[in-house]
Amino acid sequence: MKKLLFALFVLWGGGAAGYWYWTDARNQRVSYRTVKVQRGDLLATINATGTLEPEEVVDVGVQVAGEILSFGPDPRDPSKSMSYGSPVEQGSVLAKLDNALFKARVEQMQANLARADADVLQAQAKLKQATRELERVQRLVNSRAISAQEHDNAQAAYETAKASLAVSESSVKLAQANLDEATVNLGYTTIRSPVKGVILDRRVNIGQTVVASLNAPSLFLIAKDLRKMEIWASVNETDLGSIHVGQRIRFTVGAFPDDTFFGKVAQIRLNASMSQSVVTYTVVIEVDNSAGKLLPYLTARVQFEVSERKNAILVPNAALRWQPRIQQVAPEAREAFATALRQRAAAPRAESARARSNSAAGTTGTLWVKSGEFVRPVSVGVGMTDGVLSELVRGDVREAAEVVLGQALEENGEDGGSPFLPKLKNDKAKK
Repeated sequence: MKKLLFALFVLWGGGAAGYWYWTDARNQRVSYRTVKVQRGDLLATINATGTLEPEEVVDVGVQVAGEILSFGPDPRDPSKSMSYGSPVEQGSVLAKLDNALFKARVEQMQANLARADADVLQAQAKLKQATRELERVQRLVNSRAISAQEHDNAQAAYETAKASLAVSESSVKLAQANLDEATVNLGYTTIRSPVKGVILDRRVNIGQTVVASLNAPSLFLIAKDLRKMEIWASVNETDLGSIHVGQRIRFTVGAFPDDTFFGKVAQIRLNASMSQSVVTYTVVIEVDNSAGKLLPYLTARVQFEVSERKNAILVPNAALRWQPRIQQVAPEAREAFATALRQRAAAPRAESARARSNSAAGTTGTLWVKSGEFVRPVSVGVGMTDGVLSELVRGDVREAAEVVLGQALEENGEDGGSPFLPKLKNDKAKK
C-alpha cells in the first residue's frame, strides 16, 4: 500500500514539474504591445454629474378660489391658449377664473359706500340744524329768556350730531376699504405673468377649480430668462478642495453628444448631503445659453478644469500599470524587481483614488521597455494625469521611445495573460 502511494506521489510530482516547465517555456514565447511616448497637451479634470436648471424660476399661484374659465392667447399662435413653452411678457394674461361672485361682491361694496356717503350728508344736515339751534339758545340764555337746562339740551344735541357725522365719515372709509378689497380680489381672478419668460409647466386645465388656502395653489411655472442657466452639480467631498468660485468648466449633454459647452463655478453650497456614507456638495455653475440650444433639466456631465500642461511628454496610464512576470524581466533586473514586489506586498495599501485622478508632480512610476526577448524597468517621475494619459516629469524616457502596454498573443495564438481578459487580435503573431 505504501509503495502504491509513493508511486502516485512521484507521478503527481513529475506531472506538476512537467506542467511548470511547459508553462514557463510557453511564457518565454511572447510578444508585447508597445506604444510610443509622445508630446501633447494634458488637462486634469474632476468629473461630476449635474442638472441644467433655469437661473430663476417663478411659481405662479392664485390668491382666490374659483373655476378656470379660460387661458390667455399664445403669442406664437393667438388661436391657441397659453401652454408649455409659451413666451410671456410681464403682465400677460395667463388665465381667467369665474368672477361672478367677485363682481357681485364689488357691487355690494359700491352700494355700501353710496349708503355711507348718504349717511354723511344726513349727519351733516343734522349737525347744521343742531348748530343753529345752539346759537339761538345761546342768544336767549344771554337775555335770560330760557333756562340753563334748555341750553344744556341744545348743547348735547349739537355734540351728538357732531359725533354722528364722525361715525358716518368713518363708515365711508370702511366702505371704501371694503370696495378696494373686493376690487383687488376681482382683479385676482385674472392671473397675469409677474415676469417676462417662458412657461415651463402648466398645472391646471379649463374647468378645474382652484382653492386658495394657506398655501397658494401652483398654476404655472415660468422660467424668467433661459438665456442664462445653471448646472447644479453633485461633487464628492474629496474633490471639493480643488474647486473654487470662478473656475472654468466644460460639459456635455446627452441631447447633443458631439457638442462641448463651457461655464464657470458661481457658488459652492454648504448644505452637504449624505447617501450611503458618501458626502456630496452641490456646486452651482453659470452657463451662457444665448444660443438657446440647452434645455432645462438636461443631465450634464461636467468636467472641472483643475490644471493644464502644454507640450508635455505623455504616456498612457496602462503602461504605468502593467507589470510583467518575473520570467519576462531581463536577468540583470530580476533580483531588484523581486525585492520591489516583496516590499510592495508588505506595505499597507493606501487609498489613492484622488491621487490617481489628480497626481501631484513627483510621484514615482515604472515603465517597461523591450530588451531582446525580455523587458527591463525604467523608473520615471509621474506628474499630473487626466485618467488616460500621464505626464512624465523625469526619467530616462525620451519622446518617441516605445514602452510596453501589455503582453500580446503568443505564436500559438493563445494569450499568455489572464483568461478573463478580452482576447486581442494580432495578425502579426498569427503569421
